Amino acid sequence: MELKLTEIAKSLDLPLSTLNRWIRQGRIPVQRSGDNGIFKEAVLQKWASRHHLRFSLNRERTSTRIDIRSETLISAMQRGQVFYGIPGNDVETVLNSAVGVIPGLSPDIRQELHRRLMDRERLTSTGIGNGVAIPHPRSPIMDETADAVITTCFLEHAIDFGAVDDKPVFILFILMSPSVKIHLHLLSRLAFCVRDRGFVDFLRTLPEPGDLFTKIAEFESRLED
Repeated sequence: MELKLTEIAKSLDLPLSTLNRWIRQGRIPVQRSGDNGIFKEAVLQKWASRHHLRFSLNRERTSTRIDIRSETLISAMQRGQVFYGIPGNDVETVLNSAVGVIPGLSPDIRQELHRRLMDRERLTSTGIGNGVAIPHPRSPIMDETADAVITTCFLEHAIDFGAVDDKPVFILFILMSPSVKIHLHLLSRLAFCVRDRGFVDFLRTLPEPGDLFTKIAEFESRLED
């Protein structure tokens, strides 16, 4: 099979730069042909499974009951709630503490979520800069009929998260979605907020949940204009 490298990267939920580097290093069963990649689907699927990666060629189920257009950032954040003083001195312990406060999860799901979040961090840090990280599992961990959840966690103290700008992370937005499409939809909205330096400065004041949700609603309204 031959596809654009951008499509292959998307199917593996990888940055294009990482895919290109792995091809150069011979770490992935894909051969480069210009801007395309040549591979055997079954071989790549097996490789992805062995490396705990999701591999999907946009064949996800279309029966999801949630209308992506109606899924809002503020509703997902309200479901996930806001927590303060999350303890931990490194990525693993902080994520373990953060997963422990997410509402409505069974002990088995908490354990599985923590494992998946760590797998994602080992691949590439979800620290996006300016003290913000958006941890998320590489593939949906929720039933397709469930509602998306974003849990906001203010850390007890900032930690080294291996972020792109090397700045310590003081806040986590843990994102769980029932489908890749909803994940990307909410991630783009959250990224719109945290790219604003004024919003990040606001987060550093440790706002009350109501004030945070009001600010989120203001940002989200700009996307609807």
